[in-house]
Amino acid sequence: MQPRQLRRMGFLTIGLFDGDNPAAGHESTLQIIELGERLGFDSAWLRHRHLQYGISSPTAVLAAASQRTSRIEFGTAVTPLGWENPIRLAEDLATVDVLSGGRLNPGISVGPPMNYDRLRDAVYPDTADTEDFTFRRVERLLAAVRGDAVTEFEGTEGFEAFSSRVQPHSPGLAARMWYGGASLSSADRAGDLGMNFLTSSVVKAEESDRFDDIQTSHIRRFRARHPLGDRARVSQGLVVVPTDSATPHQRDKYHAYAESRMARTNAPVGPARLLFAPDLVGPSDELVERLHELAAFREIDEVAFALPFSFDHEDYVQMLTDMATTLGPALGWSPAS
Repeated sequence: MQPRQLRRMGFLTIGLFDGDNPAAGHESTLQIIELGERLGFDSAWLRHRHLQYGISSPTAVLAAASQRTSRIEFGTAVTPLGWENPIRLAEDLATVDVLSGGRLNPGISVGPPMNYDRLRDAVYPDTADTEDFTFRRVERLLAAVRGDAVTEFEGTEGFEAFSSRVQPHSPGLAARMWYGGASLSSADRAGDLGMNFLTSSVVKAEESDRFDDIQTSHIRRFRARHPLGDRARVSQGLVVVPTDSATPHQRDKYHAYAESRMARTNAPVGPARLLFAPDLVGPSDELVERLHELAAFREIDEVAFALPFSFDHEDYVQMLTDMATTLGPALGWSPAS
């Protein structure tokens, strides 16, 4: 199968910061998003990190970014709904979408919060045993974002007016909701719900022990269940690090990082049988060849390349610049004007 021409290119960052000086890390993330817009990237995506030294509130950061940019789209990859009240989250998402002029692409997932056994009494002290972490949580969020009624009460009470649906309502946001899936069941449900599909560098080894085979099956399964079929949107997120303009020190650092993570790509890990994709590091011409060898990459025309963790601001500037000026065009992508 010939690869599709790359139509949209974005990047994903965790937004690390120093716990003793969090402002500097958040400012760095905002500057990286501004740089992404200047370089012509189509989208910038933020990960969630709770009780860690990474962005814990992407919606707040993206609200700030919306006031410092005018074109680039924003995404969350992904918001784990186990931490969220769907109605409150719908309010936040719609608010950011309104502030950004309709540029938000919320990515979500379900399941209990990470380390739930240790956190349950802090996150849900009264309802930990009864919380529903299934796809029903996704359905509640989608209904709220669509503008369905969440209460039977509306009207005026005294001087205050009340709405039966989440406010603000942002038309079009529901069509930009993404599900971050790593399993066949996730692909099925995301397709059934008519969502967009985010597939990343982590999958569950259910039907194979080969990462590319598994990811390809998820993409095809999702589209088979989606009302739009082959036209359903899928974005792939792999760690891809071009080194065209990197210094020798940066190249050594990037290759050492990828090598340190290689063991987890050899076989499924843990009871969930998680399988990780190798990080791709090298000059753009080499990366193009390696990407085109991947069946899953040949299935998609959108990417959100993940920036590796724990590097410096100038490293991310180099990576994004090489992606926008060399790697992307070599894959058939054109920077947005």
